[in-house]
Amino acid sequence: MPVSRDVNRIEGFSDAVFGFALTLLVVSLEVPRTFADMMQSVRALPAFAASFAILLLIWQEHHGFFRRYGVHDGPTIWLNGLLLFVVLFYVYPLKFLMTMLIGPHGVLFGGRPEGVSDAQVPGLMAMYGVGFIALFLILAALHWRSLSCLKAVPDSGVDLRLLRVHLGATLVYVSIGVLSLLLVALLPTSVGLPASGIVYALIGPAHFAYHRFVVPRLMRADVPPSVPPT
Repeated sequence: MPVSRDVNRIEGFSDAVFGFALTLLVVSLEVPRTFADMMQSVRALPAFAASFAILLLIWQEHHGFFRRYGVHDGPTIWLNGLLLFVVLFYVYPLKFLMTMLIGPHGVLFGGRPEGVSDAQVPGLMAMYGVGFIALFLILAALHWRSLSCLKAVPDSGVDLRLLRVHLGATLVYVSIGVLSLLLVALLPTSVGLPASGIVYALIGPAHFAYHRFVVPRLMRADVPPSVPPT
């Protein structure tokens, strides 16, 4: 089982893909030619910032995984490749949704985005939710793979209880995405549509509850850390 916490080819390739994904967020923006064009670009900043922050969150989780555990066997490489594939596919729906919500003519500012009917918005929210779930499910699978590998071949630098804590944290994100999908699918559009977006604001409180009530139990669980006693 290859293990290394040094920057390796997997992380180098992954960082290049994340960088390319960030480029796709802005590649359609032209250099402003007039003051009105410049102000239009400024008004697009909130949508870009929100999209950037979400990609940064995913990159941070990805970076933390390889820094903490460093497993890079065959299944991990393929799971990582699948994650990068979803990231690249996820960029345009993410940018489109954020522009629709908080762009220059977004819903938040009383506008109505062109090319989007009321009947299509639930599908857009569902597409966003599926992408969100897929990304964090893959991150959970990466943690699960590392847990399996490190249980079979212990590493003195890894506490398996903390690995399980981080695995659970990825599943918190998944649960929020699933809740959003259920709201948009089961409730009337007038209620379910706004609720399916607002529910993502629960990510912070959900993680607080997880670390407040669940993590102490995981740390007290009868799972010996792989760090040998000194």
